[in-house]
Amino acid sequence: MSTQTIQADFDRIALLSTGHWDHAGPYANFLLRHAPLKCHESLEIGCGTGVFSRLIAGRSQKVLAIDLSPQMIRLARERSRQFANIDFRVADVTTLDLPPRNFDCIVSIATLHHLPFAETLTRMKAALKSGGVLLVLDLFAPEGLLDAIRNIVALPVSGGMRLIRTGRLKPPRALRDAWTEHGRHDTYLTMKQVREVCAELLPGAKIQQHLLWRYSIVWQKTNE
Repeated sequence: MSTQTIQADFDRIALLSTGHWDHAGPYANFLLRHAPLKCHESLEIGCGTGVFSRLIAGRSQKVLAIDLSPQMIRLARERSRQFANIDFRVADVTTLDLPPRNFDCIVSIATLHHLPFAETLTRMKAALKSGGVLLVLDLFAPEGLLDAIRNIVALPVSGGMRLIRTGRLKPPRALRDAWTEHGRHDTYLTMKQVREVCAELLPGAKIQQHLLWRYSIVWQKTNE
C-alpha cells in the first residue's frame, strides 16, 4: 500500500471520527503498564488522534507523535491543547531522520502492518536508548483452527465492549464504510512471521497474542 493511499484513507476516517471506541482502546492500559515510569523523550509512530500520546505524556518530559494523516494530526492537536509537552507532526517514519539512541520509549499502535515490518523495527531499535522500551500493538493474520476459534470468540466480545463504551453495537455507517474500504488495502503478518522477525531483531522480546485480532511486542533494549 502506498503512503498516499494510507494518508487518504486516514484523512477520510479522521473527518468521520467522533471519538468512538476502537479495537486498540482496551489495550492502552496494557501498553502503559510496560512503559517506563519516567521518560525524557518518547516517540509514538502512527499516533492517530493522540489517545496514547496523551497517556505517555504523563510520564515523559517530551513526546514526539507522528502520523501520515494531516487530518489525524489536526484532531490530535485539537484534543491535546493542554499537553504542552507533545509535538504532533505529519511525518513518515520510513524517511524521518530519527536521532540514534534518543528515546526512552517508542510506541506503535495498529501501524506496523502498513509499513515494511523488519525495516521499521530496525529503525525503532536504533532510535531507542539503552534500557529503553519498545512497545507494539498490531493486527495479525489468522492461521489455523485455533486462530479461527479465537476470532469467533472475539466477535461478541468486540460488540459487547463497544456497546458498553458507546451505547451502540456498531460505529456509524459512514465510518464503517471508510474502515471497510481501508481494509481492502491492508495485509497482515501471521504470528509465526512476527515471532521469526522478532527472534532475529529483538532477542528476548515478549510477544503476546490477544483477542480482537491483536498481538503485542514488549522489548527492552539492553546496554550496548
